[in-house]
Formats: sequence, structure tokens, C-alpha cells
Amino acid sequence: MNFLPSLAQLPFPNIDPVFFSIGPLAFRWYGLMYLLGLGGAYWLIKTRAAKKQIALSPQTLSDLIVFAAFGVFIGGRLGYVLFYNLPFYFDNPLKVFAVWEGGMSFHGGLLGVCVALVMFCKKRGLRMASIADLAAGAAPIGLGFGRMGNFINGELFGRATDVEWCMVFPQGGPECRHPSQLYEAGLEGIALFLLLMIINRWTTPPGTIFWTFISGYGVARFFVEFFREPDSHLGFIFQWVTMGQLLCIPMIALGTFMIIRGYRRFNVSSS
Repeated sequence: MNFLPSLAQLPFPNIDPVFFSIGPLAFRWYGLMYLLGLGGAYWLIKTRAAKKQIALSPQTLSDLIVFAAFGVFIGGRLGYVLFYNLPFYFDNPLKVFAVWEGGMSFHGGLLGVCVALVMFCKKRGLRMASIADLAAGAAPIGLGFGRMGNFINGELFGRATDVEWCMVFPQGGPECRHPSQLYEAGLEGIALFLLLMIINRWTTPPGTIFWTFISGYGVARFFVEFFREPDSHLGFIFQWVTMGQLLCIPMIALGTFMIIRGYRRFNVSSS
């Protein structure tokens, strides 16, 4: 591991994105982060399903992870095309399939997972709210590992700053910047995971964990966007608002509304 010489208060660890290679085969940290996220989600869903007496066989759980993974991939790509760079893909339609060039959207991936879960639950005759709660409770694991992968790759870095913990990223020019990937790993990953873990111990209406994840992620991402560098081809949508923040507003509003709605119905049915 080498350190880039810079004027940064903290040196950026110039980690080789390939952690292991055999001949032409290269294994990358970013891919490993995804595998760790999926593995952690599998274990947590299996454990919590058993505690809540939700019948999920190993095969059913494996199928759920596969459905969710395809939802993330397809939805994430389509979300990036539609939300972040539609004019470019109108002019270059075949580039939609060039996923190796990068370009994924969390918000698109979330919509893709939701569609995949609906299809999965209908196919298997499972209760949607219960499966959504299980999946949402495990989602921050993947988010945390994914943001660490972004940090290792030196991508999705923050805005220029003079804070003591700023870093100069290889792809970010000479400016010292916020390590916003670490902020996101802490908020979207660790903090959101702990919040959902606490809520999971309470007796809550079905869907509460899922909708808390939706609104909680929206709040975390909206906050971090103040420190994250906006996409170069988009900049600010208007004044200080970024595309990421714009997409988080309906998440916060809908998640909050559904939590309140769920508790109102729960209290009525319990009285």
C-alpha cells in the first residue's frame, strides 16, 4: 500500500483495485465488497427469518438474494440512464449495455429491488411486508461495503474543503476533498443498520423496517450530498440542490407517511 504525496491533512491510501490475480483473472476489491454485502445479507435474513418464524428454506432464501441482485443491477443501470445521463444515452443507445464503463444509480437499484421482491413474493406466495422488512434490515450491510469499495476506487469523492481530515483523490484534481464515501459508509451503512436493528427488537406494524429504511436512507443521503461532489455532467439541478437530493425527497416523504399510516392502522386494530 502506497500513499500519495499531497497537501492533504490525511493521505489517501493508494490501494490497488485488484487484490488478487491469477494469470488473466483479476479479483477486485469492489467486487469483493459486493460479495461480502450479499453474504452478510444472506446470513442476517436467514437468522431473523428463523427468529420471526418466517418459513424460508435455504433454496428460497438463495432465490431471494438472486432476485434482489438482479433487481439492483438492472434497476441501478436503468436508473442511471434515466436520472443522470439520459441525453447521452439517447445519442448513444448501445452504450446503455456498456456497464463496464460504470454508471449505476442507487435510487434505480432500489426501484429494481422493489419490483424484484414483488415478483418473488407473488411467485412464492409469501407476505410482501414480511419479506420487505427482512430485506431492508440487511440492506445497510451492502451499502456500507459498497461505499468502502467506492473509497478504495477513489471515486464518488467529496467537495473541496479545508477540514483536517480532507484527502486528495487521484481522480479529483489537486484539491483536498471530503472523503464523502466514508461519510456514506458510516451513515447509510453503520448508523442505518443500528437504527433498524433497534427497531427490529420492538413490536411494530408490518412494513415498518422497510419504510424506516426508505426514509432513513433518504435523510442520510440528502445530508451527505452537501459534502459529495455533484456529477460533473449534471452539477446542481437548481441553486444548491443535487440530483441525489432531489431523488431523496420523495423517499423521505413517502417513508414517513407510510410509517405514520402503519402505526395508525396498527393502533386501531389493537384497540
